[in-house]
Amino acid sequence: MAKLATTANADDVEAFLGSIADAVRQSDAREVCALMTRATTSPAVMWGSAIVGFGSRRLRYDDGREVDWMVIGFSPRKANTTLYLSGGVDHYADLFEKLGKHTTGKGCLYLKRLSDVDRDVLVEVIARSVAHAIQG
Repeated sequence: MAKLATTANADDVEAFLGSIADAVRQSDAREVCALMTRATTSPAVMWGSAIVGFGSRRLRYDDGREVDWMVIGFSPRKANTTLYLSGGVDHYADLFEKLGKHTTGKGCLYLKRLSDVDRDVLVEVIARSVAHAIQG
């Protein structure tokens, strides 16, 4: 079985955030980092080279495979900020209706700019994801 490539490491989160060239994207990343820190009460940790994660849990796939994974995390990608949510995006449909401009993937929420979304709703999305991850 292949080893999971994205794992927690000791890379410097602050240096990573500081390396984001676009000022708006860097500001958004710092705000998402603060929101996730508050929601998890866990410090930010680098997962791989471009994901900032919070907390740790054992994730079990339908096929029985288990991996160590973050409770919640994000990545400030070039095109958008990607939030890694637990439980699939269907768990958040009611909140996404009120969130503002966004797109989704199977388990990800994509935001171009935080100025496009309702911050209070975003806080609810993050809190629900954390609760879902912790409850299993």
